[in-house]
Amino acid sequence: MIDPLNSTFGEMFLDVAGHFAMRPAVTLDDKTMTFAELAGAVGALQAGLMEMGVQPGDRLALIFPNTPHFHIAFFAAQACGAEVVPLNCLHSPAELCYILQNSGTKWLLSLNLFDDKVAAVAETCPDLEGIVVAGPSVVPGAVSFEMLIGANLGKPPIPVKRSPEDVALLIYTSGTEGRPKGAMLSHKNILWDAATAGALIGVTEEDILVGPLPLFHAFGMLVELALAVMLGLHTVLIARFAGNTALEMIEKHRATIFVGVPTMFTIMLRSRRTPDYDLSSMRVAVSGGAPLPVETMAEFIDRFNVTFIEGYGPTEASPAVSLNPLMGVQKVGTVGPPLPGVEVCVIDEHENVLACGEVGELLVRGPNVMLGYWDAPEATAITLRGGWLHTGDLARIDEEGYITIVDRKKDMIIVGGMNVYPREVEDVMYGVPGVLEVAVVGVPSGIKGEDVVAFVSLADGVEITEEHIMIHCRERLASFKMPREIHILVELPKSSIGKILRREVRDLARTHVGARR
Repeated sequence: MIDPLNSTFGEMFLDVAGHFAMRPAVTLDDKTMTFAELAGAVGALQAGLMEMGVQPGDRLALIFPNTPHFHIAFFAAQACGAEVVPLNCLHSPAELCYILQNSGTKWLLSLNLFDDKVAAVAETCPDLEGIVVAGPSVVPGAVSFEMLIGANLGKPPIPVKRSPEDVALLIYTSGTEGRPKGAMLSHKNILWDAATAGALIGVTEEDILVGPLPLFHAFGMLVELALAVMLGLHTVLIARFAGNTALEMIEKHRATIFVGVPTMFTIMLRSRRTPDYDLSSMRVAVSGGAPLPVETMAEFIDRFNVTFIEGYGPTEASPAVSLNPLMGVQKVGTVGPPLPGVEVCVIDEHENVLACGEVGELLVRGPNVMLGYWDAPEATAITLRGGWLHTGDLARIDEEGYITIVDRKKDMIIVGGMNVYPREVEDVMYGVPGVLEVAVVGVPSGIKGEDVVAFVSLADGVEITEEHIMIHCRERLASFKMPREIHILVELPKSSIGKILRREVRDLARTHVGARR
């Protein structure tokens, strides 16, 4: 196995593809690619991209669902020495354009499923030097993904020399203020995190992984791509998650590992079949991305007799920070101790380190912590001050080092494992003429983890409906960021100095929404 502290993605892939050439690498539906076949496509696409002009250090964006196209494009880009910018397939053209322009992305690779978005982006992002689309495309000037590979078949991947400290990924992550920021993750950040987490889960080359997590998400990227490929796993992708589909794939492929966010496990529990799904092959289920309700874990274990591991980590930490160990003491309700080599502590508002059991902001330090935010020195200095990653999450650490996430210091809302930051939704709603005040909060949801709920007050004499505001939002926000409900009030709760009291707004939301659930 490669040394994750001294390797790059390109070097890792070349090593694994040679060692596991005839083993299945990735499956979607009934089509499987071996590592040799994957390497052949990666080498051909790398050659084609370099002929187009892709240079080491260029930003290259991907907009693919969970299909083998993502693996091919990702490792071809890494072989070119490019920095990959994974894009959320659910984002609107305006959201995609912001990320492309902010990151200085020169190249965009996509599936034709997203032609409408890509065509709109092409018109508003003049710095794009080339667009490559898989499948028949109507995007003007787009190069064919398949033709690029076909013209270069037989050319093996030849990784451009890069340093493990170089940026491998630029993943745009949410915050409670301002626009998304690009977390710069190095090759060492991600490969070290994957190798360390994999050891704790006990992953071996014999494991079969079912992966429904979006590959553009840091959690999916770590487990379904970096970890799975590094250790030569067979990964079964799910392009569009459904509870019965996930259960069927585990049963059909005799999968041993399943990774998901809490929402997925809740949905899977609602899937029924007679006889019940046979998950006897599965040795471990890994949950992350949001707190897993103890009741959900208990019900899943009772029904399927599966060992659960819950972990924690923000994108800025590549993202795994802690895991309840497979071999060792598991404490239900905690997210386990930090990975070996990762340091954590909790501090108060004055930056004083707190004692065991006290609640404060969780800080992280280790090889998995990002290099910083792209083109955002002030935000980087604040988040990484003192050499520690300030997560913005409130936690306590017990005497054995196990972490319990208590709440989010930030006002982040997590919908189905995806981060939604209120200010972005509020800014969109403020664009509606006549809207005076807006407060967006999250409300617990049995399916998605949380729902987005908005409260609005209007200027004097203005008469608009909630549906009018909804229509405005649908044109400008990704579907998972859309408010589940909008309530128009005469006035939002405020303090004596006129500041909107978000806690009281949350109480209002629970009252309004809870009465109908």
